[in-house]
Amino acid sequence: MKFLKAAPLGRLPTSKWQQLTIRQTWTCTSCLSSCSPRRFTTSLPRLSSSITDSQSKKPYYVTTPIFYVNAAPHIGHMYSMTLADVLKRYQETLHSRPAILLTGTDEHGMKIQQAASNKDMHPKQFCDETAEQFKELAAAAQISHNRFIRTTDPDHVQAVEHFWFLLQEKGLIYESKHEGWYSVSDEAFYPESQIEKKMDAFTGEVYMASCESGSKVEWVEERNYHFRMTALRERLLRFYAENPGWVVPAKRMSDVVDWVENHLTDLSISRPVNRLSWGIRVPGDATQTIYVWVDALINYITAAGFPNWQPGRREVGGWPADVHVIGKDIVRFHCVYWPALLLALDLPMPKKVLTHAHWTMNRTKMSKSLGNVVNPMYVMNVHGADVLRFYLMFEGGIGNDADYSNDNLLVKHKKYLQGGVGNLVSRITRSKLWDLREIVARSPRGRIEFPENNLATLPATVDKHMQNLDPVSAIRAIMEVVTQANALLSEIEPWRLIKSTTQEDHDLAHEMVYLAAESLRICGILLQPFLPTKAGQLLDMLGVAPENRTFKNTEIFSDPSYGEAIINPGKSREDSLFPALYQGLQAAEEKLRTVKKERKAAKKRQWKAQKGKEVDEWWKPEAGAEKS
Repeated sequence: MKFLKAAPLGRLPTSKWQQLTIRQTWTCTSCLSSCSPRRFTTSLPRLSSSITDSQSKKPYYVTTPIFYVNAAPHIGHMYSMTLADVLKRYQETLHSRPAILLTGTDEHGMKIQQAASNKDMHPKQFCDETAEQFKELAAAAQISHNRFIRTTDPDHVQAVEHFWFLLQEKGLIYESKHEGWYSVSDEAFYPESQIEKKMDAFTGEVYMASCESGSKVEWVEERNYHFRMTALRERLLRFYAENPGWVVPAKRMSDVVDWVENHLTDLSISRPVNRLSWGIRVPGDATQTIYVWVDALINYITAAGFPNWQPGRREVGGWPADVHVIGKDIVRFHCVYWPALLLALDLPMPKKVLTHAHWTMNRTKMSKSLGNVVNPMYVMNVHGADVLRFYLMFEGGIGNDADYSNDNLLVKHKKYLQGGVGNLVSRITRSKLWDLREIVARSPRGRIEFPENNLATLPATVDKHMQNLDPVSAIRAIMEVVTQANALLSEIEPWRLIKSTTQEDHDLAHEMVYLAAESLRICGILLQPFLPTKAGQLLDMLGVAPENRTFKNTEIFSDPSYGEAIINPGKSREDSLFPALYQGLQAAEEKLRTVKKERKAAKKRQWKAQKGKEVDEWWKPEAGAEKS
């Protein structure tokens, strides 16, 4: 099978590499000593761009990990995407700051090569099909990404080749024999100290596995290129010491420091082509393929314009990233390998790395073999994107794993969305006992005190949590205020007071309605990054003008202009902001039953056509037909 091959550095398009003088003097392999650096003498490209002061303002730059395309996307991928999207929307929507969100797919490596081979497909065709599934997930989940990068993109291939060239220029790459325990699943070598024996509980097979990931490893001996990572050990440790809050949560920072102090070795950064064909070739050596993690990590600066950087150009592209959002299983790659590579070229470090935990089901790690992997597309088809986004953000684990449960999703929806936000907006906007616009215009206040003054301090509380990269605490603080507003409304009962004959009761009722409306307005503004569709609908139902939906508008009693609905708040439970989810479940179950019946009927028709005879009453479809 033939694989696509990266163009050598010397054949890069002149439109991207202006005035690139090619005078490459590659040292042949036979002349290379086992540990001597191979020198590149290609002159660097002269890059031109004019950046004005207004253009050089750095946007907020947040990234997801790029997702491996060896399998279909699952709930963990959507969690990473949504975390990053909430952070981006918070800056862009609430603080009016230009923001960039990068997501995409990691398409090189042995796992891809094997997966494509198993399906008798060319790796690029396989990647094209699976990458499309991740794009569909991002669209369905309302991820506001600015670019969906693929490591097969031409500009990324060029960026990786150029990065390799710069490492060579600094003498930080050498060729040598490498041997060690290699995990195809993790695309990583592990030292002897990180390997243990394990037994498969089902087959009884005894095998060697990584202590860190649990993945099976095999002993590999090969000749390849190495990155002198140990030369950067002291600089890495100094960076960690000077930036103790760089990794979030802090407990994972200590693991990073321990790894560098006790396990750091030079990094094998290429693989022989006869073992790994699908990837970017080492410039000047067609017998070697660049290690997939070196290739993958560079995507973050590819999207920021590397290597086309001049003073100001890097900042316009967003680099350094404000936040890398990653899963806890790839901390070492992002918090040891990536900073080492950046330090090697004296490039700025990302400002923060947010490392989240995983999702389990019934406290068991999700696995295709166990059949407990959650398909986010199905959940969104049943419940809607905002409902799943809310659940992931409310229940998701940053420090500790979170357990996914459809029952828990229903409970949280009923308590906080349907019975919380939805109930409050219906009680305030649908009543014919008062004129919300007239009440807001008068802004009556002074007699009712919100519990612990939480409403007035909520914006600052949420902002603190978001600056600390803790959206879980932020959304829970918002929901607490919604719960308190509903409780206070039930206690004071404005619908009863408004029927009183005294002006005092009328005034108290109007004040309570206004306070509840303010709670909805402020919470609705703060919920926009989490629930981009439903929060917008909520603010429309209240009549909040689009220009009054930023963080500066979250001060209590600061907007006297709303109260006249932009969209109809509805009249029944079915057309409320958050209808009961069982209605969606019933519809989905009925749809599945219909699909199964149609498949059964189609199978029967096909069988009849093939056999050319009538089917007796006892006919049944083949076993497993309904499961297809």
